[in-house]
Amino acid sequence: MQSIGLAGAEGTLVCLGIIVVAAVVFILISGVRIIQPWQQGLQIRLGQYKGRLDPGFNWVVPLITNVIKMDLRTQVLDIPKQEVITKDNSPTNVDAVIYIKVIDPEKSYFEVTNYHIATVALAQTTLRSVIGDMELDEILYNRDLINGRLRDILDKATDAWGVKVEAVEIREVDPVGPVKAAMEEQTSAERRRRAAILLADGNKRSAILEAEGAKQSAILKAEGSRQSKILEAEGTRVSRILEMQGQAQSLRLLSLGAAPLDKKAITVLSLDTLGKMANGQATKIIFPFEISKVIEQSAKYLGASEEGVAEIGKDTDIEHMVGKPEDVLGKIPNPDELKAEVQDIESQLKKDLEDTSKTTKDLKKSKIEKPDRPET
Repeated sequence: MQSIGLAGAEGTLVCLGIIVVAAVVFILISGVRIIQPWQQGLQIRLGQYKGRLDPGFNWVVPLITNVIKMDLRTQVLDIPKQEVITKDNSPTNVDAVIYIKVIDPEKSYFEVTNYHIATVALAQTTLRSVIGDMELDEILYNRDLINGRLRDILDKATDAWGVKVEAVEIREVDPVGPVKAAMEEQTSAERRRRAAILLADGNKRSAILEAEGAKQSAILKAEGSRQSKILEAEGTRVSRILEMQGQAQSLRLLSLGAAPLDKKAITVLSLDTLGKMANGQATKIIFPFEISKVIEQSAKYLGASEEGVAEIGKDTDIEHMVGKPEDVLGKIPNPDELKAEVQDIESQLKKDLEDTSKTTKDLKKSKIEKPDRPET
């Protein structure tokens, strides 16, 4: 019995030893703290701050040491939507997001109860204050300015908490129903005004272009009329020159043919002319020469007079009486010379057309480079 009692006591001692060893091991393990790379540990032992714990493996006094892990990464906080009255008394719903980062773990833990809640509450009041000092149009078009002012104000206030405000972004500006309806009506009116301005400007440009086209058309028509008249006048001049030269040649030939005629031939021609005049339809005949001379000459030709009529006229120096053919007729242009003169006229007309076209293009280019700008 005694041996059995000794064995039981030894077993109890072994169990107690195992329990004690396990407890010690558990206590030692409970003192191990693993700090992540983005964290900073703060150890508080028996109500006293003992310092920071760097990332990695750390061992602290178990049971009596409390380790606070602070996240050093940039954190995004949402500012709830709230209604703000702007400077021009326009109710507007505004919300935003802020980006913060813990730069001093001791201050962010010991100087404020909860830096997340404190930062959001401060951002709400600051946002209401900044928006209340601005008109609605400024809020809609100057978000960068609002973001910068909010960031500066919040960063200065949270510096005492060891928190840095890296950025503030206005996420939404939503005016209330009546204000939004008024803004939409204003926008619609502004678009109608711009459309009317653009339409008027288009009509103005169209009228200018039409007037410019009419001007160019009138210039080209006048130029064409001028060129046509020049060509017509030139053709008339050449035609008259050729006609007068032809008449001069005809007269010269007539004078050359009439020079050797004697009095008998002239008498026969005169009587033939009288016969043709008598065959006409006129009831009155006017003789342009002395009829008695014609009768007398005819009588002489028929032998009724004692005076004879010379059968052959005297020799006459034709060039002495009429002149040289070059002096009488002048220089008669041949077809090649006439063609060359017409080509010169056409070249000059073509050059005038090119000058007119260049002038028109310069006018149009000057209109395009300096258009009238409508007022906005």
